[in-house]
Amino acid sequence: MRKPDLIKLRGNKLIQIHLICQHSAPADIIAAMKRALTIAGSDPTGGAGLQADIKTFHACGVYGLSAVAALTAQNTAMVAKSQAVPPEFLKKQLDTLLSDIRPDAVKTGMLYSVGSILVVADAIKGYELENVVIDPVTISSTGAELIEREGFELLKSRLFPLARVITPNIYEATALSGVRIDTPADMENAALALRELGPDVIIITGGHLEHETLDLVYNGHTMHRIAGRKVPGEYHGTGCAFSAALAAHLALGAPVVTAAEKAHEFVRRAIGHAITLGRRMKILNV
Repeated sequence: MRKPDLIKLRGNKLIQIHLICQHSAPADIIAAMKRALTIAGSDPTGGAGLQADIKTFHACGVYGLSAVAALTAQNTAMVAKSQAVPPEFLKKQLDTLLSDIRPDAVKTGMLYSVGSILVVADAIKGYELENVVIDPVTISSTGAELIEREGFELLKSRLFPLARVITPNIYEATALSGVRIDTPADMENAALALRELGPDVIIITGGHLEHETLDLVYNGHTMHRIAGRKVPGEYHGTGCAFSAALAAHLALGAPVVTAAEKAHEFVRRAIGHAITLGRRMKILNV
């Protein structure tokens, strides 16, 4: 067996680790894996965006595919600038990929521009994509706007009717539904309003409630609550990790409520093992 490598940390502390990049999974196992596609923005920190989605897919046992919809200049403290990928190039990415590989689930994250939203809507319809999870990313944890103003209404009119699930957080659900959310009852009212926009299932993630985390799942018939203990601190990419884990478990064939429960637990564990790389928000350890 290979001897452990010594890694020097701050303060000259030495730890031992075994290299994990020695062997990949057997080719036949990878070929048989379910596949999930993320269409999202790039995050240089790796804590959110398509980088985090790919890591989450892998952690959930699903092969990850990606198409880049937007670029960001950001770190753990701020988003300095965002820029859309030209719509024609996003279309080329999707057409080239989807003409060859069919995903078992799709999730969207930061799309940013009107052009990107229209391209994604056309791709979902044109390729008859299934298990579509729309994470309506509109604002970052640090307060930066991540969508053009005109794109906000297009999310609702063009993408929501194509979604199996949408996963807004409380702030996004308030903006999208017009219902101010301060209590679990408000979450239910917002879910009722959002269901009228066309998605099959609404999941409002409640990490931003004051005393607890509460993810509310509404399928048009019943409200299912997934409660948990709120962990103090600031964490980067929780919404991305939740929606990616949800999409992964839908790709694996789980019912929506089961997939939501698994995604909730995945994020809880990732927060519990979060790491400090920069000077502000912690990065989820997925």
